[in-house]
Amino acid sequence: MANLETDFVGIKSPNPFWLASAPPTDKEYNVRRAFEAGWGGVVWKTLGSEGPPVVNVNGPRYGAIHGADRRLLGLNNIELITDRPLETNLEEMARVKADWPDRALIASIMVPCEEAAWKAILPRVAETGADGIELNFGCPHGMSERGMGSAVGQVPEYIEMVTRWCKQYYDRPVIVKLTPNITDIRKPAAAARNGGADAVSLINTINSITSVNLDTMSPEPSIDGKGSHGGYCGPAVKPIALSMVSEIARDEVTRGLPISGIGGVTTWRDAAEFISLGCGNVQVCTAAMTYGFRIVEEMKRGLSAWMDEKGHASVADVVGRAVPNVTDWQYLNLNYVTKARIDQEACIKCGRCYAACEDTSHQAIAMKPGRVFEVIDAECVACNLCVDVCPVEECITMVELASGSVDPRTGRTVEDAYANWTTHPNNPAAVTAAE
Repeated sequence: MANLETDFVGIKSPNPFWLASAPPTDKEYNVRRAFEAGWGGVVWKTLGSEGPPVVNVNGPRYGAIHGADRRLLGLNNIELITDRPLETNLEEMARVKADWPDRALIASIMVPCEEAAWKAILPRVAETGADGIELNFGCPHGMSERGMGSAVGQVPEYIEMVTRWCKQYYDRPVIVKLTPNITDIRKPAAAARNGGADAVSLINTINSITSVNLDTMSPEPSIDGKGSHGGYCGPAVKPIALSMVSEIARDEVTRGLPISGIGGVTTWRDAAEFISLGCGNVQVCTAAMTYGFRIVEEMKRGLSAWMDEKGHASVADVVGRAVPNVTDWQYLNLNYVTKARIDQEACIKCGRCYAACEDTSHQAIAMKPGRVFEVIDAECVACNLCVDVCPVEECITMVELASGSVDPRTGRTVEDAYANWTTHPNNPAAVTAAE
């Protein structure tokens, strides 16, 4: 069977599934239950300094976006970092690590952007035996108004400065957690690397307001008639997370920087996608909050079975395998030709493909008598919209035109199109040859 053990910047764990810094890792009770359920590691909920106390709201802390079937698609939270005493958290971390030496235990930290504050807390964290620290430069709400969280993560100079302090006063791995609330994720990642970070983790939550109560005219969750922006997470943010991870993995400056992937990981397939784009492990939060800690068993089984099927002996064999296939738009082969094909036996005649294509796309699907839907090749641009709106999986597929076929839209054969592509200025191979 595939080996799920990972060695992430020297931090070993029995599998790549870690719980992210969040309510599920807020206390010893939760973390012990997580380890008993089979999680490979946890990032303890973010610790603060012993300065002014952190006080969370006593009303609703979460808002949600649901699908039509009430499946949770996105979760918005306005909860702050831990409001439990620092000493209590440190004592619990030490006990858990002593009892579970084979599991990864990371301390997430957020203190004021002052060298003295970091110098004071790091030795105390080190005494717990934690395997490393994660610098929380991502939270977009509450703490950012105090000059921490994403307020630091949005300024590369601050990231580099604080990372240098941590590398100076702490002798174990330093992971920098990046905020997605920024235009170019490569810049904070480069700053973390310049500061000596051992790895980065991303994405943290996205600044958001998920809904407005139209009776009280206040954002949800509502606290005494008022609402605030919060952090958005869950399956809905996965595409954003994958894109940002890929940008770091393939950038010349940050390529090779170890990455812990976060953002909507709900299934083993999600995890495999993050790993294929360069992540050494993944962190999970919303899925655990939705389905409970036991979900990790399904994730482990699924990932192991897929790795066996594909012949991957270890997680390390998968890391980054998809990165070479991520490119910029101008390098896509514009002469690659596919057409939609409808499986008439699988078709349930709902007409969604026809309505979508006729009203909003290229009028490339005809409705014949008896509600039989057929693709008009001469109009089909292979946009894939019909595939995406069809409720029957694999009823509609995109099929590449075979060698010698004539594209009815252009009147050219596939060979002619490919011949043009070999000299096309968008083709990186052609550009290299010309140079």
